[in-house]
Amino acid sequence: MDSPAVEIVDLVKRYGRTTAVDGLTLTAAAGEVTAILGPNGAGKTSTIEICEGFRKPDGGTVRVLGLDPGHRDLRAKVGIMLQAGGVWPATRAGEWLRTTARFYASPLDPDALLERLGLTAHARTPYRRLSGGQQQRLSLAGAVIGRPELVFLDEPTAGLDPQARHACWDLVGELRACGVSVVLTTHFMDEAERLADHVVIIDRGVIVAEGSPAALTGAERQLRFSARPGLNLDELLRALPDGSAAKESPAGHYIVEGVVGPELLATVTAWCAAEGVTINDFGVERRTLEDVFLELTGRELR
Repeated sequence: MDSPAVEIVDLVKRYGRTTAVDGLTLTAAAGEVTAILGPNGAGKTSTIEICEGFRKPDGGTVRVLGLDPGHRDLRAKVGIMLQAGGVWPATRAGEWLRTTARFYASPLDPDALLERLGLTAHARTPYRRLSGGQQQRLSLAGAVIGRPELVFLDEPTAGLDPQARHACWDLVGELRACGVSVVLTTHFMDEAERLADHVVIIDRGVIVAEGSPAALTGAERQLRFSARPGLNLDELLRALPDGSAAKESPAGHYIVEGVVGPELLATVTAWCAAEGVTINDFGVERRTLEDVFLELTGRELR
């Protein structure tokens, strides 16, 4: 597809006096995984629900596969995994997935999908008796059963154990390899960094940064180590090469930035030895997406 999978221009959504989405503009490219990140209440779910056709915007325009989100032609082309619910509580897992498959012209094999997501043993279990992780996996199966062109995944791995989480990641990777567009929200920064071609960070209803994970994290390396809390970083900085920076975040964990080479490494270890400081977890790393996220949105609880 030459046109974007999702195109949002100047989107506004209000709930009474609260503006959840405030003039947001973003594009999700066709055939790519776009991750939308943000703190609780940042406007992520409102944006996704408008794209899915569940809510009406108060301003701006939204196009999904070139159509209005409520257009009936999208029903066979778009898969949706809700953050919670969407399945009748008394319905057995296998029965629900097979019934869902009948709405599509060329669905995936429901039994094979149940097997793939580790749900075969629970095919006759009512939805309400499934664990939270099993419910999440069933919702994911329902989102992809119809071979969609575009899939919306809202917190797809919330509550999943490591094995199920990796199975979900593998499935998302296969969707992208098949040319399916994926738009997902997640609170797991490692998930976004691993899966996404393009990351959009939203805070208070506006975009504060976007780009590929590599572009957002940059190529700079950092020296990280842990030691006793409260080291005198002003003294450490006086010993470091010009242009260096140092911070403690969180307590007892230190980050030194600058030209990370033999001189900086030797200076830090020598200074710590002179101060009688025992260093743990000493290593050179690049900034992570979580570092960028916290820098842009802050550390306070929402």
